Amino acid sequence: MHRLRAFILLLALGLFAPLAALRAESTPPAAAMAVAPLEIATAKGVLVLEVELADTDAQRAKGLMFRNSLGDRRGMLFDFKVDQPVAMWMKNTKIPLDMLFIRSDGTIARIAAMTTPFSEQTISSGEPVRAVLEIDGGAARRLGIAPGDKVAHPAFTGR
Repeated sequence: MHRLRAFILLLALGLFAPLAALRAESTPPAAAMAVAPLEIATAKGVLVLEVELADTDAQRAKGLMFRNSLGDRRGMLFDFKVDQPVAMWMKNTKIPLDMLFIRSDGTIARIAAMTTPFSEQTISSGEPVRAVLEIDGGAARRLGIAPGDKVAHPAFTGR
């Protein structure tokens, strides 16, 4: 009886494995986001970060979900193309993040520090903004980034 069950299990695996492989091959891989420098003029001086640009709906929807780490000088810039009220969340995000809400002129409007991993609570921009920069949780404090600091990147006017 145990041999019959083992045989049926092996037969099932043998039949379904090729189907799973075929499905995996037909699913296009997610396009890697380009990484580019972004500068922030702070009271301590100019910081240079390497950021991924999330400028499509699909990229913004996934964001930094499922990442295990980020690093002090890395981040993701969510460009919404126009000033608008923005609400973010941490669903499926494993690491705490600092969210920098940035106006179209590059000025940081506000910072939501050390956001809670996996939380579905919305985090509001508080005013219309052009973009949100997500960086490692606590990095804004460690690097001396504050509201009013100026971000330089092609997404913003007055760069």
